[in-house]
Amino acid sequence: MPVKIRLARHGAKKRPLYRIVVADSESPRDGRFLEIVGTYNPLKDPAEISFKQERVQYWMEQGAKPTDTVKSILKKEGFFANAS
Repeated sequence: MPVKIRLARHGAKKRPLYRIVVADSESPRDGRFLEIVGTYNPLKDPAEISFKQERVQYWMEQGAKPTDTVKSILKKEGFFANAS
């Protein structure tokens, strides 16, 4: 069961709000997940990003791979600069 850290879309039509979730790679985009580790609101200026750094680190140590989009969001927030 490969695990991914990815975005799940919520919110209304034309008003997206994303959750950063840890999920099995075979589950649907907005379907079953293991844990919510953050949120991403692209409509704010600048985009509003919040995440639980220790939980993201934990899941990555357990073998979870972030998607390209989540990786760029985490990089923008300085997550990989702090990680060893």
